[in-house]
Amino acid sequence: MSEQLFREVSPEAPELQPILTGLFGEYTARYGAFFTSQKEVELTEWYLPPRGLFIVLERDGEIIAMGAYKPYDEVTAEFKRIWTRSDLRRQGLALLILQELERRALRAGYQRVFLTTGFRQPEAVKLYIGHGYQPQFELLEDMEVYSQPPHDGRLRFLKVIDVHSVAQAS
Repeated sequence: MSEQLFREVSPEAPELQPILTGLFGEYTARYGAFFTSQKEVELTEWYLPPRGLFIVLERDGEIIAMGAYKPYDEVTAEFKRIWTRSDLRRQGLALLILQELERRALRAGYQRVFLTTGFRQPEAVKLYIGHGYQPQFELLEDMEVYSQPPHDGRLRFLKVIDVHSVAQAS
């Protein structure tokens, strides 16, 4: 029987490189250079406790999914890097990461979650909406609209978290 467990890691941990390479490879495959000019500067300390966090989900000692959060403001965590290895999709692993991040963000004192996904990630949009995240954009049949000005390609979501919403989601 396979054992799965969450583990906190440094965002600079060498064992993250294969899964981060997979994530950024997927971004390149879906978007090409679309987000290159908007590349965010990220600091390691943003993802360190007590206000930040980077976790991996391991199965039998192998990293299969990951997620992180950093402070967005005093009461809002921004979720980042929610990703599952491409060969293990459709097993509910991204949802497990999302739920664990919510639990831990709530314990860290956050009351809301902010996150973004790209306009070419319909499966992420479905996951977030299905888990109570409120889109801060209009759900359109053709999400490519959000790749055109005045939009920047990012689809924004918000969710209020509390003990009841996190417990119901588990």
